[in-house]
Amino acid sequence: MPCYSIDDVVPVIHPTAHVHPTAVLIGDVIIGPGCYVGPCAALRGDFGRIVLAEGANVQDTCVIHGFPDDDTVVEENGHIGHGAVLHGCTIRRDVLVGMNAVVMDQAEIGEAAIVAACAFVPAGMKVPPRSLAAGMPAKVRRTLSDAEIAWKLEGTRVYQDLTRRCLASLREVPPLAAVEADRPRVKHVEVKSLIETRRGG
Repeated sequence: MPCYSIDDVVPVIHPTAHVHPTAVLIGDVIIGPGCYVGPCAALRGDFGRIVLAEGANVQDTCVIHGFPDDDTVVEENGHIGHGAVLHGCTIRRDVLVGMNAVVMDQAEIGEAAIVAACAFVPAGMKVPPRSLAAGMPAKVRRTLSDAEIAWKLEGTRVYQDLTRRCLASLREVPPLAAVEADRPRVKHVEVKSLIETRRGG
C-alpha cells in the first residue's frame, strides 16, 4: 500500500491488522491489532497523530486528518462507515459513525453512540454515550436501545472477521473473461439490517 514517512515519522501497522493496498498512510499513523482499513481510505498523520485502537474499522474512501498537535482517535471497536470524514476528533469505544458523516475538530462521540449517515458533527460537540446523533448540524435525537447497540457490535464483529479473511485470502488477480458455470459466492455472513433489528425481526 502507499505508505509514507514525513519528518522521519513512519506509520505503524500491527501484524494482525489489514490495510487495503489502495489505502494511503502518511506519517504519524498507528493501526492497532485486528483493525481493518478499506480501499482508498486516506489517513494523513502529517500534522496530528491518528490512532486506530484494537478491532476498529475504517471503511472505503474515509478520510482521517487533524490539526497540528491534535490526535484523532478511534477507540476499540470503533466502526467508521464508507466515506466518513474524521478531523481532529475522538471516537470512543464501540461507536458507529455512519456513511458520509463528518466529525469535526475536538468533537467527542461517547461510548456506544451512533452518528447517523450524512450527519455533520460540528467542532467541539460532545455526543453522550449510548445516544443517536443525526442531522446537519447534528443534534442528539434519543438514547439507543440495547438491541441497536447489539446490532452495531455484531456489525463490527463482521468487519473484524473480514480482517481475518483478507489476511488469509485477499490477493490481486486478473479478471476472468466469462462467468464460470458453477461460480462460487463469497463467504455468507448473517447480519440483520437496522430496520429488522428495530422491528424485532
